Amino acid sequence: MCWARACPKPSPEAIARGHDEALPNTRFSFDMLGEGARTEADARRYFEAYASAIETIGKANPGDTPLNADGISVKLSALHPRYQFSQRDLVMSELLPRIRELAMTARRHHIGLSIDAEEAARLDLSLDIFEALARDPALADWNGLGFVLQAYQKRAPSVVPWLIKLAGETRRQFMVRLVKGAYWDTEIKLAQQQGLTDYPVFTRKVHTDLCYLHCAQQLLAAPEALYPQFATHNAQTITAIQQLAGDAPYEFQRLHGMGEVLYQTWQQQPQTSPLPPVRVYAPVGEHRELLPYLVRRLLENGANSSFVNHLLNDDIPVNSLVQPLLPQVLTVNPHRHRLIPLPANIYRVTGEERRNAPGMDLNNPLVTGPLIAALNEVTTPLHAGPIVGGELQQRDSQPIISPTDGTTVVGYCTMANDDDVAKALQQAAAAQWEWNQRGGAARAEILERMADLLTEQQVPLLKLIAQEAGRTIADALAEVREAIDFCHYYALQARYRFSRGIDLPGPTGESNQFSLEGRGVFLCISPWNFPLAIFTGQTAAALVAGNTVIAKPALQTPLVAAKVTELFHRAGVPAEVLHLLPGEGAKLGERLLPDPRIAGVAFTGSTATAKTIQRQLARRPGAIVPLIAETGGQNVMLVDSTALPEQVVDDVIYSAFLSAGQRCSALRVLFIQDDIADGLLTTLTGALQTLKIGNPAVLATDIGPVIDGRARDSLMRHIERISREGTLLGSLTAEQIPSRGYFVAPHLVEIDSLAQLPEEVFGPILHVIRYRAAEVDRVLAQINDSGFGLTLGIQSRLKQFADYVFSHTRVGNTYINRNMVGAVVGSNPFGGCGLSGTGPKAGGPHYLMAFATEKTRTENTTARGGNTALFSLPDD
Repeated sequence: MCWARACPKPSPEAIARGHDEALPNTRFSFDMLGEGARTEADARRYFEAYASAIETIGKANPGDTPLNADGISVKLSALHPRYQFSQRDLVMSELLPRIRELAMTARRHHIGLSIDAEEAARLDLSLDIFEALARDPALADWNGLGFVLQAYQKRAPSVVPWLIKLAGETRRQFMVRLVKGAYWDTEIKLAQQQGLTDYPVFTRKVHTDLCYLHCAQQLLAAPEALYPQFATHNAQTITAIQQLAGDAPYEFQRLHGMGEVLYQTWQQQPQTSPLPPVRVYAPVGEHRELLPYLVRRLLENGANSSFVNHLLNDDIPVNSLVQPLLPQVLTVNPHRHRLIPLPANIYRVTGEERRNAPGMDLNNPLVTGPLIAALNEVTTPLHAGPIVGGELQQRDSQPIISPTDGTTVVGYCTMANDDDVAKALQQAAAAQWEWNQRGGAARAEILERMADLLTEQQVPLLKLIAQEAGRTIADALAEVREAIDFCHYYALQARYRFSRGIDLPGPTGESNQFSLEGRGVFLCISPWNFPLAIFTGQTAAALVAGNTVIAKPALQTPLVAAKVTELFHRAGVPAEVLHLLPGEGAKLGERLLPDPRIAGVAFTGSTATAKTIQRQLARRPGAIVPLIAETGGQNVMLVDSTALPEQVVDDVIYSAFLSAGQRCSALRVLFIQDDIADGLLTTLTGALQTLKIGNPAVLATDIGPVIDGRARDSLMRHIERISREGTLLGSLTAEQIPSRGYFVAPHLVEIDSLAQLPEEVFGPILHVIRYRAAEVDRVLAQINDSGFGLTLGIQSRLKQFADYVFSHTRVGNTYINRNMVGAVVGSNPFGGCGLSGTGPKAGGPHYLMAFATEKTRTENTTARGGNTALFSLPDD
């Protein structure tokens, strides 16, 4: 990110100095350092810097062909703020002309331009752009077009034949730089987070090394189509390439400041044939860009498996550095790194016998093509209604309207009446004892079957969530996965806590046992913003703990709830154990909450509604009924002056605006240290303006609608008020917002104090407050004084700052240097304190306990004939 300053570029003096200091026959490839663009202004500055750099390199170029000249590497993410697969159409219409113009300038100067490698998710998109450039008639007589191929990617061997075929069809030669890869740890983590079937990269370095040599053979075998450029600091790789190459033309590449001694030594050895040229990959940037770049390179080369690391270690014998590769590959067992399990098994290796919910690779056209087709299929409206004793009641029904356009009928719903309530209460109360007696293990098996059914129904559920709740494809997918995780996790907990009693210590001659069982009939009240995940999580927890359940879904999303109830019954939950009662919350609450058969309530929604439920339960005679409430929050993120600006912008956009800000955990207030506020807010405003708002069933959509007209109108009133009181920094134009449907554009508003927000604003509105470094304690006091305590974000590279903020705030979930939404079951148990809820946390180790009663059995075993255990002790 360039901020407002000009991006750095190589000067003629730097180019001349590089050649003067380098060995003969050395060429350079210059790389403009910096993260990808976050705004259109960033992209323009990067484009201008690249264009200027190409002119500078070109004017200093003494050669007449790209192979003999210095060149440039271009990172496509620097040329467009939305360089991602979901925005393919936008990228091809806006980014392609930019890179084409740069390529035309490079062609005019007879220098090379290589498309730099980035994350695996961008490979398909980069190949589309590369192909468009290769087929461009205006570039047909230029052989300076280059591609960077990462050998750690499992698709690398398939990309080479594709490049060869493209070169043949366009009658040209491409430069191909072969590298090991620079995002390995990120690729591993992303695959685990997304629940992919496998990793896009190899998990063992020896397999990457083998793939590198395999790709090298492929490249060297097609000299008319490809000019290989082997980037390596490994002496064994250099030797292997020389043996493989024969008479084929190629060059080596190294990083500036690295591998100099290696290549100098190599070039000074007696040679039987002319040595290939060496090109230096030279990063260009200011201190703030160069420092993270160098740290990254040091981390890579300091890894345990790194040749450079071993080379510099005097304790490692030389012979161990030059072991033949193939025997290493054949002897390593298992082939997959034993400490890097498949994404599905990341919990199993920690001792938790449960699967990570499967995801879908939304950056893969082979996945998204069929998915989009399924989402666009016309379906008949669905029907929901009370499901009592397994029977769906259909009487006078009302239409369920999609918030996307405000007119499309997604389905129809019959609302529960007094007769439905009475039957549900009677059947649930009568069935609870037998259901509880089944035991935790039997109920856990049902949850496991439920998880399997949710997995099978992933696409239909995703479609229904998008239609009924207006959630985007990515959000709906994450919600289905969360529901699956709830089932797996609570099944695991039930097997451990509810299957058998736990023996407790005591004096000899006495038996003490602790056990858990269900409370009775639980009323589960779920919200519309997570119509599948929270509905499933509440219901699954109550059921597996031994309770029968009456589920009351949100008025706006009964169709999802009806589908999930059907799946629970198919999974094996008896019809009399789980009942669904859709309807207006206040009316059903008046009928259900006072009933003595309701033994507990699980609620997710507003703080005000939770207090109403609390008061109604308190008025009941008889037993004290537990209320498990997850409510809202005035969620804050603190950013200090050491934070990485690119990461802050990404995390703020994701936390505040995606899901239309309709998450309990969404970011509402951003505190920014004054020293960096101006630049950061400029970039944040620009990033906001690149967001796409519209139909949630379209892959390119970032923000869908809010849930209904009432929510939209309330948010618009707040925007009007807070914009008067504060300063509106940015939003979208009217032309960017659909004219139909319940859409609210993201807004960024600067205010003076948290006191201006007496209650939660449930939508895509981010409030910004500046603070000075000396005012941190005052900021923390504001956060604590608000009374809310749901989520908190901290952005800082100072551990002591993060530790201080964490220990001085009363907040349920704190996220450091990442987004602050999307809590993962079992990893980030979710729930707040104060006005934000009662606890325990959903998806945590204590959640099921709140649905249970505790029993202790103490028996004097000597009453049955003496202390046989004591008398039978052997001599010590």
